[in-house]
Amino acid sequence: MLDMKVIRENPELVKENIRKKFQDEKIALVDQVIVLDRENRETKQKADDLRMMRNKLSKEIGTLMKQGAKEEAMAKKAQVQSMAEELAQLEEKEDQLAEEIKKIMMVIPNLIDPSVPIGKDDSENVELKRYGEPVVPDFDIPYHSEIMEAFDGLDLDSARKVAGNGFYYLMGDIARLHSAVIAYARDFMIDKGFTYCVPPFMIRSNVVTGVMSFAEMESMMYKIEGEDLYLIGTSEHSMIGKFIDTILDENKLPYTLTSYSPCFRKEKGAHGIEERGVYRIHQFEKQEMVVVCRPEESAMWFEKLYQYTVELFRSLDIPVRTLECCSGDLADLKCKSVDVEAWSPRQKKYFEVGSCSNLTDAQARRLKIRVNGKDGKYFAHTLNNTVVAPPRMLIAFLENNLNADGTINIPEALQPYMGGMKKIVRK
Repeated sequence: MLDMKVIRENPELVKENIRKKFQDEKIALVDQVIVLDRENRETKQKADDLRMMRNKLSKEIGTLMKQGAKEEAMAKKAQVQSMAEELAQLEEKEDQLAEEIKKIMMVIPNLIDPSVPIGKDDSENVELKRYGEPVVPDFDIPYHSEIMEAFDGLDLDSARKVAGNGFYYLMGDIARLHSAVIAYARDFMIDKGFTYCVPPFMIRSNVVTGVMSFAEMESMMYKIEGEDLYLIGTSEHSMIGKFIDTILDENKLPYTLTSYSPCFRKEKGAHGIEERGVYRIHQFEKQEMVVVCRPEESAMWFEKLYQYTVELFRSLDIPVRTLECCSGDLADLKCKSVDVEAWSPRQKKYFEVGSCSNLTDAQARRLKIRVNGKDGKYFAHTLNNTVVAPPRMLIAFLENNLNADGTINIPEALQPYMGGMKKIVRK
């Protein structure tokens, strides 16, 4: 959420930002919220003036009663009573205006960074850099679900009977590989100085609306029937929620956290043939990283975070590339975002395995995450990034470590988490 002061003082800047995000239908909201803001401030001023007058009259009533001027005192009491009724009406109007302003402010997008490329959708994202040499082996690589099934490691049919489409059973060495990747990612981030955390897997609605846009919420979140609780779609939701309505000590910044959680997503809509198997699912596990920092440090942390993901994937012999998300592909709260994509030798192309986002103070403003600095209070900057999210990450791992004889290489970094195993062999 933007600072109202920015809209008040730079309405054309905010409108141009909306145009760059190809959301022209929201341009009119800028003028609407400016009018509501002006009316709200005028209403507040009237209420403040009325309170001052009421306090003044109340003191005069006390003086008059002491002087025995009861009739004059009673007349002023009636005046105070009338003011109280008018004040109640003004306070009710203030609340109504504040709610209308908040609704609009929640849908006006955050200002994008000047470096963000302008484009309508993800087809116009810009490649930044490639890491590792993409290799296409001289043997056919099966679809990922076929690789897993060859090791008796995947059962979609049973999961379909138990929970429906979009769920899975992982078993044996494939399940062990899944857990090994998560454990390795955890320790990788701890070694980078991050604090490990297992957060709540459900969050209240005020946290949901604080961490994401309404459109994202509708398409992603599962609500718990009869309760003010939602299953998390990613652990950064509850991790950022940890700081809701707090005033942080500037000397303790930055907070660098890495969290494990299961994630639950509706994943609405039809998907292509390349998204069957365990590519797009309702339930998965994830290692995440979250940073809460000073505004002047967020650009530096942004670069660090996505480079950590690159480093981790390269340590597992997976070629990756980074993509700068264009303006139209940025969610409304994001100022800047970079996707990490892994090489698929079967498809002979890259696919997304992680996303790093700088939300500046937009999220903190919604959640009231403030910092007590030497020059006063200010809103923190928040960032998040995927470390790994299997089982999708396993697709890249299996394809890039598959041998012609059907065995799977275990990179040296992962071997301690697989009991010293150097290869997965069919039993």
